[in-house]
Formats: sequence, C-alpha cells, structure tokens
Amino acid sequence: MSEAEQVPASAPEAAASAVLDALNATDSNGTEALNATAKFVATPEGTALAYGSLVFMALLPIFFGALRSVTCSKSKNAADMPETITSRDAARFPIIASCTLFGLYLFFKVFSQEYINLLLSVYFFVLGVLALSHTMSPLMSRIFPASFPNKQYQLLFTQGSGESKEEIVNYEFDTKNLVCLLISSVVGVWYLLKKHWIANNLFGLAFALNGVELLHLNNVSTGCILLGGLFIYDVFWVFGTNVMVTVAKSFEAPIKLVFPQDLLEKGLEASNFAMLGLGDIVIPGIFIALLLRFDVSLNKNSRTYFYSSFLAYIFGLGLTIFVMHTFKHAQPALLYLVPACVGFPVIIALFKGELTEMFSAGGETETSGPDLMTVFYKREQLLSF
Repeated sequence: MSEAEQVPASAPEAAASAVLDALNATDSNGTEALNATAKFVATPEGTALAYGSLVFMALLPIFFGALRSVTCSKSKNAADMPETITSRDAARFPIIASCTLFGLYLFFKVFSQEYINLLLSVYFFVLGVLALSHTMSPLMSRIFPASFPNKQYQLLFTQGSGESKEEIVNYEFDTKNLVCLLISSVVGVWYLLKKHWIANNLFGLAFALNGVELLHLNNVSTGCILLGGLFIYDVFWVFGTNVMVTVAKSFEAPIKLVFPQDLLEKGLEASNFAMLGLGDIVIPGIFIALLLRFDVSLNKNSRTYFYSSFLAYIFGLGLTIFVMHTFKHAQPALLYLVPACVGFPVIIALFKGELTEMFSAGGETETSGPDLMTVFYKREQLLSF
C-alpha cells in the first residue's frame, strides 16, 4: 500500500504472510514514523529521486528473479527446488495473512515494542544472511577464476542407526558459498549495529529476488486466485482499519525498500524515507515470473506475456504514486497493481486467441525431500515479504 504521511503495508506470504503485509507499503514521507516532533517537507527533486529509485529497485528483483525462476524450475538440485503454491494455498492465503496481521497488531499492543524488534532483528539477520548469500552465489561463480581451489563440503546430521537412520540435515556447499556467507555476514552485522538504509535495502532486495525466484505459482488460474484474494485483503486492511499502518510503524525489519527524500541535502546520513513494501514487489513478481515460464513453454522465442506484465507493473506502481500524491491519502498498492498485472496479459491473450491455452497450461508440481536447511531457508524467509 502507499501512503503520504504514514508507513503502510501490503501483501503477505505463507504462514507468516501478514508480517509482510504489515510492512508492504509505499510511503512518500517516512518522517512521521521517524520523527514525531517535526514534519519533513520533501523537495520536488528529492521526492522524484526517491520514488524513481524505489521503482528502479522494485524492478530489479522482479526482472532477474523471473529469469532465475526459469532456471530454478528446471533444476534437479534440492537446494534450488522451488516452493509451489497451489490453488488451495492461494485461496486460504488472505485469511491466514489477515489472522497473522491482526495477531501482530495485538502483540505490539501488549508487549514492549523494543524487545519484540530486538528479537526480530536477530531473526532477520539470520534470514538476510542466507538470502543475500544465495543471491550472490551465481555472481561469485562467474567472478572466481577456474583455478580457484573450490572444495566441496557437506553438513550431515542423522537420527537413529541402522535401517532406522533418518537424515535431519543434509546440506552441501563449497568454498564459494562460504565466501558469499562471509560477505553476507558482514552486511548483516552492519544492519544489526547501524540499521543503515543501504544495508536494509541489500537484505530487502535479496528477500524479494529470492521470493520471485523460489516461489512458483502452479498455473495462471492459481495466480489470479492469489492476486484477487490479496486485492481484497489489501483494500480492507488499508481503508477499513488502522491495523496495517499501526503494525508497519511498529515493525522494524528489512521487509521494505527505503530511499531518503533528503539525500541531496544530507547525503548518506539522510533519515526521511520513502518506502515500498516487499509484498508489493514479490506478490506481483511471482505472477510475472509465471508468465515468463509460460512464454518459455510456448517455444515461440517470444516473451510477450512477460514484457506486457512487466510494463503493467511499472504502470500500476506509477499510478499508485500518482493517486497517493493527488489525494494525499494512503493507497493499497495492490488495488492498482493487480488489475494491471492480470488485465494486460489477459487482454493480449484474448487478442492472440491464447486465453484458453494460458489458463489450461499445466503447472509445476511440488517436489519432496529437501533437507531441513533448505526448508528453513525457503519457507522462513517468506516472513520478509
């Protein structure tokens, strides 16, 4: 959701979805949340720079995450296998997200915000390090020379003995993965100690890219169910109550992208932020990635549906910002993103006579047997969306 004077939120994921919803927001002026005594008035240049940067950062994980999702869907490595969202998951997702969001609202009302955010910082430190390490891994593979001594390691924990022996953790990695983990840990420590907006964005981008890459809708119909449900969810919790805004203002975690509107005046120490929740990136992003995989399945050397939905996302996000500034009121971003991202490709499919083929295309099936480390990494990081 977008908002002009407050820190809002939109869109969730899996069991912890609502956490993400609570912080999925586009915020044109984060001053109220950061400074209760003085209201910052952004210059036109600062506002344009902040929102332009947020839009650019939002497009990066969607574009590259979609490309990586194609490779991910063909991978036979358990660590790279996607998590598949079925129509049942999509239908109950808004309900689970709503319960989680309201639960967080009550939690912040009862318990000390300071201690809750301390626990969340440690939790997201672990998830952020894993997500950033996974994001950097392909890049490191290209940077390191072929002569680099890349040793293989395996972390194995079992339970029982003999025929009853059961694997609890079976995680394979190499020297390059350790280098990525070390660099990611440095960023994590920086975030823990300083909560700097650049460190926040590095983690946020990693979460978003991993979400688009590893979360797969099994078909277009499921995508429409998910986006339709979250469309209603977002509108209700933004316009109907103050729950989402309250949780968003209380929750400190790298589950949003931020960019300072006073960067031109204060440089890297700027503190008045425009914000975009990761849910407004990941939820449309996994649908856009699905359309790219559909394009690939057509074997026509065309990416019509991917590019049309990608342009629709840009249009929808721009419209969100425009309406927010015109009416000076918080806006649920999915109110604009969902019709755009679903409507544009459907219109093109109707025009090309491929609508039936689009909705009847077979989906991906969820694979079984990932190790505990993989499950923790993939599922628990969804909290950040």
